[in-house]
Amino acid sequence: MNTNEIKALVSLLDDDDKEVQLHVEQKIISLGGSVIPYLEAEWETNFNPIVQKKLEELIHTLQFDSLKARLHEWKESGGQDLLEGMWLVATYQYPDLSLERLRKDLEQIYYDAWLEFKTDVPPYDQIKLLNSVMFGKLKFAANTKNFHAPANCMINIVLDSKRGNPISLCVIYMLVANKLKLPVFGVNLPNLFILTYKSAETQFYINVFNKGIVFSRSDIDSYIKQLNLPPSDIFYEPCGNVDIVKRVLRNLSLAFEKTGDSDKMEEIRLLIEVVAGEK
Repeated sequence: MNTNEIKALVSLLDDDDKEVQLHVEQKIISLGGSVIPYLEAEWETNFNPIVQKKLEELIHTLQFDSLKARLHEWKESGGQDLLEGMWLVATYQYPDLSLERLRKDLEQIYYDAWLEFKTDVPPYDQIKLLNSVMFGKLKFAANTKNFHAPANCMINIVLDSKRGNPISLCVIYMLVANKLKLPVFGVNLPNLFILTYKSAETQFYINVFNKGIVFSRSDIDSYIKQLNLPPSDIFYEPCGNVDIVKRVLRNLSLAFEKTGDSDKMEEIRLLIEVVAGEK
């Protein structure tokens, strides 16, 4: 479909006949994400507020459908690239966000850490070195003032502001640690996402939300006991990338619940179903 044909469709978005409007909207949606640039161009040149609003809604619908498809593809391929999964979540709010831009940002953090890093020291000391870069030099920190803000789930915003919630900070820390060849993985604790350093020789845990403080399995035992929960392997062992993205989406849903945005809550619920394999 060429530009003139799309213009003709757009001109019918405020037709007096509601059935005509519905048919036009369905036709535009059927064209898929490739039509988005044309709709954006029409939005910029069309000064009819009714048409502009409908164009905004159509663009969002097309972007959301594309996000669901890409998230499904990422999940079905095994979710190997955690950064890609986090990027997909962020494109819900920032559809024009570049994955390459995130890779460059993380590469810079890795370089800063690499300059200070030593391979000939024990694991605890390696983590201390990484902590000094992440929380000392680069000033990453917990966003305690706006803990439930949706921005805490957007990796681009966390990279820019250096403030995040437990899981977003853990993801950035883990991605850098893995580039340094450290066996660091995510752990799904109730109410708190943490990391574990796990090799054949040793295992300990890292609370990134508290500046990378290191603790032991017995500390998790005490934490679980305080919550009156039975012990479970999930509280001690590494979780996969798909589980991490699923938890990020659940946090995002809770953030929109706090702001009273029921429409976005419903959309995030649909994304959770995609990642959980329910759709």
